[in-house]
Amino acid sequence: MPVRRFFGAFLASTLMLAGLIATPAAARGYLQCVPFARSESGIDIHGNAKTWWAQAAGDYARGQEPRAGAVMAFASTPGMPFGHVAVVEKIVGDREILISHANWSPIRGRRGQIERDVRVVDVSERGDWSLVRVWYAPIGDLGTRANPVQGFIYPNADDSGPALAEPVWARNDWKPGNGLELVAASLDN
Repeated sequence: MPVRRFFGAFLASTLMLAGLIATPAAARGYLQCVPFARSESGIDIHGNAKTWWAQAAGDYARGQEPRAGAVMAFASTPGMPFGHVAVVEKIVGDREILISHANWSPIRGRRGQIERDVRVVDVSERGDWSLVRVWYAPIGDLGTRANPVQGFIYPNADDSGPALAEPVWARNDWKPGNGLELVAASLDN
């Protein structure tokens, strides 16, 4: 009996440790900007956000003009050493867009959250989107820091869209006598 108890305790602690190591951050409710931008845009780039602009060269079109579906690549700064990436959702005006991104504002005290339809304003002198201010939820306004932007990475025209698309729900066309008896009969077995 002591061997069985030891083995059971060993197995339980091993599984618990493996679960802590193997569980991705997203499964624990914490999402980084890179996997979010990749899944939303279909742009298949990996690595820190600060490397996306250079990695996109030759594989994706790049530019300084925001377009819906493009990834906005933020430069590395002392306050943001790994850079940041976000997906452009809507063009509001010449100097204002809405983006979706992850791990920017702490929401309900937690980092790693997704924010959608976030206001971004171009504050560059030339109006070229090289410097922006981004809405920051804790203060309920645009952030106090201006963030340098490398540019926009455009998805390929032949990409089918977001890798994690919204589910398509089936139409409910049930009518009496439309197969429910078969379901009920199968549950009886």
